[in-house]
Amino acid sequence: MPDLAIVGYGKMGRLIEQFAPGYGFTVALKLDEFNNTNYEGVTAENFRGIDVAVDFSIPGAVAENVERIAALGVNIVVGTTGWTAHVDRVRAAVRTNGIGLVWSPNYSIGVNVFARVVAETARLLANEPGYGAWAWEIHHVTKKDAPSGTLLKLIDEMTRAEVTVTEVKPELDVRRDRGGNPRHPGG
Repeated sequence: MPDLAIVGYGKMGRLIEQFAPGYGFTVALKLDEFNNTNYEGVTAENFRGIDVAVDFSIPGAVAENVERIAALGVNIVVGTTGWTAHVDRVRAAVRTNGIGLVWSPNYSIGVNVFARVVAETARLLANEPGYGAWAWEIHHVTKKDAPSGTLLKLIDEMTRAEVTVTEVKPELDVRRDRGGNPRHPGG
């Protein structure tokens, strides 16, 4: 089975660990704020035999994680959101080191199908004066980014579709709400 490194061992990191064996992966390394605070966990020794790293860390750490892991020749999957201000730095590390990188703000099949529906709807309604675009999300109070990476992906799909049709990027009303008890994110 391929060996997997999890970089960022929070909610998503734990889920990846839980489901990895069912998809044919062995979790061989877990890095978090306790063993990788200053990137000290990203070493050739720790990554020996690692086939792919999955990053669900924090936005401020992604670019450095990618640079260091790419320098070790390890391919990376990034699920962390909020880091795209550093996309040029990440692209350079990927190109320089000749590794593969996959990034998405949301890997859910349902969300990605919904993004296609949003894009097509935006394209179909772009020139209809009676319709306007807006985006609103509700998340639990412990959700770290607002708007979420998923909402930003949907907005991007919507605006790209509308620009293709109208050649004018519309102004979007974007709203986000966070609610619930931080000890019980569902309520």
